[in-house]
Amino acid sequence: MDIEQAFGIVIKKYRLGRSMSQERLAFEADLDRTFISLLERGKRKPTINTLFSISKVLEVRPHKIVKDVEILLQQR
Repeated sequence: MDIEQAFGIVIKKYRLGRSMSQERLAFEADLDRTFISLLERGKRKPTINTLFSISKVLEVRPHKIVKDVEILLQQR
């Protein structure tokens, strides 16, 4: 598993935890829905701006998302 895949898993976990669709997350983060889909599938690399935009909408601190990615990578 690479970083992009781990990031996608973590973002999807938080999004589903808030019962939020990809479309709603994308709209509130001012991103495209297809971009959210690509992120969640590990097909795109998020920028720091993307991380902060998504974390704000999901109400999760950016460092928490990064830490969860790090933990996931260590488990596999």
